[in-house]
Amino acid sequence: MKESVGQPLSRIDGRLKVAGRATYSAENFPKNLTQAVLVMSTIPKGRIASMDTRAAEKVPGVLTVMTPRNAPKLPVSQKKPGPIDRILSVFQDDKVYYANQPIGVVVAETLEAATYAASLVRVKYVTEAYEVSLTKRIPTAYDPKKVGGGGDPSASNRGDVKAGMDSAAAKIAHVYSTPYETHNPMEPHATVAVWEGKEKLTLYDTTQGVFLTRQRVAEIMGLHPDNVHVISPYLGGGFGCKSVWSQVIIAVMAARQLDRPVKLVMDRPQMFGSLGYRPQTHQEVAAGAAADGTLLALRHDTITHTSSFDVFVEPASLTARMLYNSANNSTSHRLVRTDTGTPTFMRAPGECPGTYALECAMDELAYALKMDPVALRLKNYAEEDPDKDRPFSSKSLRECYKLGADRFGWEKRTPEPRSMRKGNQMIGWGMATSLYPTHRSASSAVARLRADGTALVEAATQDLGTGTYTIMTQMTADALGLSTAQVVFRLGDTAFPETPISGGSQTAASTGSAVHLAGLALREKLTQMAVSDSSSPLYQASVQDIVIEEGRLMLKDNRQRGETYQAMMQRQGKKEVEAHADTKPGEEQKKYSMYAFGAQFAEVHVDADLGQIRVSRMVGAFAAGKILNPKTARSQFIGGMVWGISMALHEETKLDERLGRIVNNNLAEYHVPVNLDVPAIEALWVDEKDEHVNPIGVKGIGEIGNTGAAAAIANAIFHATGKRIRDLPITLDKLLS
Repeated sequence: MKESVGQPLSRIDGRLKVAGRATYSAENFPKNLTQAVLVMSTIPKGRIASMDTRAAEKVPGVLTVMTPRNAPKLPVSQKKPGPIDRILSVFQDDKVYYANQPIGVVVAETLEAATYAASLVRVKYVTEAYEVSLTKRIPTAYDPKKVGGGGDPSASNRGDVKAGMDSAAAKIAHVYSTPYETHNPMEPHATVAVWEGKEKLTLYDTTQGVFLTRQRVAEIMGLHPDNVHVISPYLGGGFGCKSVWSQVIIAVMAARQLDRPVKLVMDRPQMFGSLGYRPQTHQEVAAGAAADGTLLALRHDTITHTSSFDVFVEPASLTARMLYNSANNSTSHRLVRTDTGTPTFMRAPGECPGTYALECAMDELAYALKMDPVALRLKNYAEEDPDKDRPFSSKSLRECYKLGADRFGWEKRTPEPRSMRKGNQMIGWGMATSLYPTHRSASSAVARLRADGTALVEAATQDLGTGTYTIMTQMTADALGLSTAQVVFRLGDTAFPETPISGGSQTAASTGSAVHLAGLALREKLTQMAVSDSSSPLYQASVQDIVIEEGRLMLKDNRQRGETYQAMMQRQGKKEVEAHADTKPGEEQKKYSMYAFGAQFAEVHVDADLGQIRVSRMVGAFAAGKILNPKTARSQFIGGMVWGISMALHEETKLDERLGRIVNNNLAEYHVPVNLDVPAIEALWVDEKDEHVNPIGVKGIGEIGNTGAAAAIANAIFHATGKRIRDLPITLDKLLS
């Protein structure tokens, strides 16, 4: 029987989604459902002087208009127990901290009535002085002490950077900036809150972590976590923004007050600023090298921003601590407060903007040295993690450089800028390194064999559209010797065994390990049942001699001697057999540095007269441990690379600094790539075996594809035009100015 893992199986949930039978959060309709629509602030800072809700309350079908004037006081409103949690705006006072902050909610019998009534709420403010600009607040920057999910120190230093720079034959020092970006998943944030009495709550919610949502809602509402049931079987994207924000608690408050189910779905403009975003970064990178390319000094200093009332740090300088072998190395992060909503994790937080600045700086250093960019990176290849002073669990970056360069045809590149041309099109080739840390958290799963010989596996994880249903089904099928058609995998429900958030590219490593171990534990239990049953053909056989294929246990050397699961279960009168597995990281986390690596190559065409930029092709080569499903993996890599195109050329949330408001809060004006912007993209990977990283040897792939991609494109644009643009996105006006 051919193993399922490693096969390009089509998505298990694909047909349901294409046919419209996959139920998303907003598609739940409990009895007596009501509809809620938010009222958002229109100033960036101040307080609410008054809210006139009389006209809204007179609209037929309106049930309540909740504002800071009449909202119930909560047991906890500002507590922040963990790094995922944000301080929320849930009508507990009259303060306005940012534009587009929720300040009221209308609940009505219909969505139309709620929408119209919300438009009739009139608000008067007392405004205060505000500032939304990162660059204007730079003089107020402070050291946040800790950064990143691992709580790394915000600054680091080894060796003597100044001495290294002084002795360098070639050196560069530049500022690179990345803009305010908004996640914009296709599915908007939605919550359906259903109370049973005053103590038990069911939430159908767009969340990347059903258990984290349960815990946060319970804390704020003063409930026992066991009384909060969160359900989220399908997500239409998340990218880091789908956690507990204000609208979740507001829906819960309104449902409790009315004693009826409430549905609250954010519209697209409301999703800008109130649900997190990638903050702007101002990154200064300096590097110096000997004439042969040896790095003598590397410095990477990041300034980024957070809200005036909460803290989030974009850890963009972390990558510079470990990617290259530089004896003299320093990094720092400083933070400024602006009158905006609180930023949050966005696909590859830190590594995405960090690799943009670092990899552009390495490209500039290569030109200063008159050295091939790939050769410069190989010259400074880090065999071990120079920051943590420990070996990598595995590292196949050399192989990625070679595989990517060979497939791209890098040896045909002429190094001088503006040296490659086709008609009126200037052609540029650029490359950059990709990386992303391999995360893993404690996770659990339960596997059951049913009387008909099929398996049911449950784990309360989430599928953001990455293929979790599929790879978990494949792993279960292999562990139990079944076809994937004989396995049902269920997720997205706090009634199932506890799992971590689907973020940090950790679902396969964390929940996948638990599913794998649960399957093996069930296999062991079933084998023991057979060899202990005097009526079984396998009675008293050695467990080590038994194999399982197509749901049949048999002797390895005599396959005629055996029986099916179904026959054994029927004879023993078993309706189901169950095995549970818990798994968590161990000492390997302290012994090894764990990363996925990659190399990205991009070709751009730039119109010599108009400055129009087209990415014409991209090649990415990655090393990410064991690839569970080549089809879904390729999609993940390509998706990340498309995000890199978006970051390099399109995405920017524009703030009007005079009004403190976002002016392109819709998908018509917030630019992302469409089909014509996306070229031929080839995603490759090297075979990599990692015996240390986790029980199944996988590394997350959801985020690595968009690290390094923007830098490769920016470097290609310089090669094509000879003009270095260091501020993203790279647009016509910047290229032509």
